[in-house]
Amino acid sequence: QVQLVESGGGLVQAGGSLRLSCAASGRTFSSDGMGWFRQAPGKEREFVAFISGNGRSTTYLNSVSGRFTISRDNAKNMVYLQMNNLKPEDTAVYYCAADRSPSSAILRVTSYDYWGQGTQVTVSS
Repeated sequence: QVQLVESGGGLVQAGGSLRLSCAASGRTFSSDGMGWFRQAPGKEREFVAFISGNGRSTTYLNSVSGRFTISRDNAKNMVYLQMNNLKPEDTAVYYCAADRSPSSAILRVTSYDYWGQGTQVTVSS
C-alpha cells in the first residue's frame, strides 16, 4: 500500500520557522518527482515546491522562493520542506505528493499520482 505521511505542522508566530517531513512507503520513490502543495480555507490547492528524483532540480512558488527549501533523502524515502520567515498568508494545510512521471506540468495538482493526508500550518501575526 502506497502511503505518504506528512508531519511537522503546527502553530508558529510570524517570522518563525517550521520543518515539514513527508515519509513515503509502499514503493520506490527515488525516481518520482515530489511536490509540496497547500490549501487555505476557501481556496484552491496551490503548488508550493517541487524536487526532482535525484534532487538536483527544484522549483518554487514565487512567494516562497528564498524562504522555503525543499529537499529529499532517497535512502530514507523522505522529503522535507524547511519553511523560514513564515508569514500569516502561509497558513494552510500542506500536502506532500508524488509524481511517477515528472514532466513540465509539475505545478498542476492533476500531475501527481499519490497524496498525503496533509498537515496544518498556522502562522499568527
